[in-house]
Amino acid sequence: MALGNTTQRVLVSLLAIPVIIAASYFGSIYFFIFTTAIAVLSFYEFGRFVRNKNIYTNTWIGIIFILLLLTNEFFHYLDIYSLILAFTIILTLFELFRNKGSAIINIGTTMLGVFYIGFFADALLGIRELYPRIEYLYTRGGYLIISILAAIWICDSAAFFGGLSLGKHKLFPRVSPKKSWEGAIFGFIFSILTMLLAKVIILDFLSWTSVVILGIIVGIIGQIGDLIESLFKRDAGVKDSSGLIPGHGGIFDRFDSLLYTAPVILLYLKNFS
Repeated sequence: MALGNTTQRVLVSLLAIPVIIAASYFGSIYFFIFTTAIAVLSFYEFGRFVRNKNIYTNTWIGIIFILLLLTNEFFHYLDIYSLILAFTIILTLFELFRNKGSAIINIGTTMLGVFYIGFFADALLGIRELYPRIEYLYTRGGYLIISILAAIWICDSAAFFGGLSLGKHKLFPRVSPKKSWEGAIFGFIFSILTMLLAKVIILDFLSWTSVVILGIIVGIIGQIGDLIESLFKRDAGVKDSSGLIPGHGGIFDRFDSLLYTAPVILLYLKNFS
């Protein structure tokens, strides 16, 4: 007997969430693998669904650059400018001999996927590696990632249920017809409440102002990230980025908000917290 969509979602969540939390807490190579998997699979899904628009991203060059980008963030062995320069030269050179669809659109879409997904994943890894690898300090990065994930998940749930029960005003019908302003406000409020609770439990090293700002970032930027991915999918004529995760869609679907908030959070933590 086939499992219902809701049952599949719950079972997958029960299996995946402990693994994600463990990778976030222990950090190091575990979180590096987790982040790399998100980035590579999301880029692969992106490259697959844009084919509906007769766009042919250079999948392998994009994946190799993302791997180099994240490895560089983890080990700090190359200048980032050199990586971008090499990527641009190699990508355009390969397209010269490819003769498949529009060269301009192929190059532009590959770059969009790499910079959007690759650099945002790089920022996520940067958040986890923000604190020195001294035991009592290094765990702070883990607590921070876990809190951000919790805020995003609770924001999504609050937006869904708030919109379901009270939603009357469409948020962005051209991109996501089911989302409402009421749901978005619910998500925004609960993302801040989640970060405030995290401050009490595990984020004692951050100020109250910082956790409120992080909650605001998740509540606004995270929901925008979800809309941006919906924009991509609607333009390509697909419902989900893939069917990789039963009941949840694809990797890009599940981590779009996390990826989109990561650079904003990293910039805030490095410059203002």
